[in-house]
Amino acid sequence: MIKRIKENVWQLCFKSFGSCVYVLKIENKIIVIDTSSKETRQELTEDLEELNIKPGQVDIILLTHNHWDHTGNIDVFENAKIYGDKIDFKGEEILDLDDLKMKEIEIIKTPGHTKGGVCFLYEDILFSGDTIFGGGYIGRTDFPESEPEKMQESLEKLKKINYEILCPGHLV
Repeated sequence: MIKRIKENVWQLCFKSFGSCVYVLKIENKIIVIDTSSKETRQELTEDLEELNIKPGQVDIILLTHNHWDHTGNIDVFENAKIYGDKIDFKGEEILDLDDLKMKEIEIIKTPGHTKGGVCFLYEDILFSGDTIFGGGYIGRTDFPESEPEKMQESLEKLKKINYEILCPGHLV
């Protein structure tokens, strides 16, 4: 299911289990935030086709954290530069978010759900991955890669961010 968030931002959510995927068009670049799970692959490619986007046209993938339901379709985007926090993607062929040169997107480090969890702020939209969901829910912190002691600090940091639209990793 495709939902238009703004003129240049779309949310893709799926019938199969996986995270929401966000598509942004910024200055002639196509950016995808998270890629969902392999189970959603067909729905993802169909939704992109409906938006007149071929996977090979995607320039940048931004990953909120390293969980299978957010990274399962990375290989669909053969031409994209893929960025994630090196804490989560140690030893993987993922570019470090610190090297992302896009002034339009602010990277907010939010450890808790994972050690290298991040959120992205674009204009008044917060892409929160699994740090926060709608309805006051937060991401689980009982995984081996979680840092439960840092979650509250991350949530406090996000409370200070001025955003109007929350785009979480899952609709719950």
